[in-house]
Amino acid sequence: MSSPAPEHADVVICGAGVAGLAAAHALGSLGHRVVVAEKRPTVPRIPKGEVLQPGALRILESWGISEVLESQGAVRLSSLVAVESRGRMSLDYTQLPEGANWLLSADHEQILTALAENLPRSVEVRRGVAVQDVVRDDTGRIAGVAVKGAGEVRAPLVVAADGLSSRLRRAAGIAADRKDYPHRLVALDVPDVPRVAPEVIAYTTERGLRMRYPLPGNRLRLYVQIRPDDFRGLDAAGMLRWTDSLIAELPELEEFSHQLRSCVADRQTLPVSHFTASAISAPGIALVGESAHSVHPMAAQGMNSAIYDADALSSSLAEHADVDAALVAYEARRLPEIAQIGKISHNASRMLTDLSWAGRAIGRRALRNTGANQRLSFTVMHNLAGLGLHPMSPFDRLCQLGLLPDPRSRRRPRWA
Repeated sequence: MSSPAPEHADVVICGAGVAGLAAAHALGSLGHRVVVAEKRPTVPRIPKGEVLQPGALRILESWGISEVLESQGAVRLSSLVAVESRGRMSLDYTQLPEGANWLLSADHEQILTALAENLPRSVEVRRGVAVQDVVRDDTGRIAGVAVKGAGEVRAPLVVAADGLSSRLRRAAGIAADRKDYPHRLVALDVPDVPRVAPEVIAYTTERGLRMRYPLPGNRLRLYVQIRPDDFRGLDAAGMLRWTDSLIAELPELEEFSHQLRSCVADRQTLPVSHFTASAISAPGIALVGESAHSVHPMAAQGMNSAIYDADALSSSLAEHADVDAALVAYEARRLPEIAQIGKISHNASRMLTDLSWAGRAIGRRALRNTGANQRLSFTVMHNLAGLGLHPMSPFDRLCQLGLLPDPRSRRRPRWA
């Protein structure tokens, strides 16, 4: 029996998460015929990718997505705050340029749905479709994908947006040295919590990170750092005792303790890892989102970086008629940025999650000194906001640790 004739498109994208749908928006806006293949039949509801940074919001605004999210109740947040027993670091986003001076909180499912329902007409999303492998031409260049039970989709450009364990990344021969953090995060969706401050707050405790921010519908997202075996053997009564100990440890949770106890049975426990792929392109293929990089969620960079990937890929394709030349330009532009934001996210996460004596001492000192230094805190905020990266110098690091005085600590950096 003969194989079906291959289908042809301009771009085929594997994965309909934020990375895949953002790439579909960006490339479809250039007029390309885009086919998105997604193995899951429905949009998932998972506690990830809920806080959008100003840089990503600018891109989403150009696609009409941020307006949709706000019309559906997405919450504007004004600051990102980290608190420890002797001090705090408050990143006040209202200090950023007008029109890019807030974060936006929305459910991950809400963001995915808004992206999927407002795609350019040249984009088709096919759900319940599993991509098995890449297809290569006679020269060995990647030229499409093989779809389970549906033959091949040929395209000059394949986009891998298929997540941490990307099948397409492996097929392209691109390495990714994934490292797991020595802890996990418990995600709690706390209902009926009105009048929550419009900010992301991260607390450091003797047992690790606790982070909270409001979600649409008077709800609160709470992340709690745990050791991998903390819940082993715990029954329902044990989970309530764990919740009570959490409240006792962080009195700020007392005001919604009843709601917290009511939702603990529906918790989700998430492993946490980080990596940057050795490359984000090869002839015929581009990597975006978690197929290319992963960061700790506490710095709110993962989903936002995926949107930046899509925008950078689109810009490179708009500037270069030849696809492979565009891929070279995409990697040259984006890979250093990915590496830098990965370093920023890793350092920020260690500041709040490292439970060793030395880690706690260094992390908390860095937190306090950064919070007390306007130049450093503005630089950190600007980097996280996605408005342009300004790497921290060795001098900045020494100032963070309090080993050198900073004569410019009471004013913004010169570039601002």
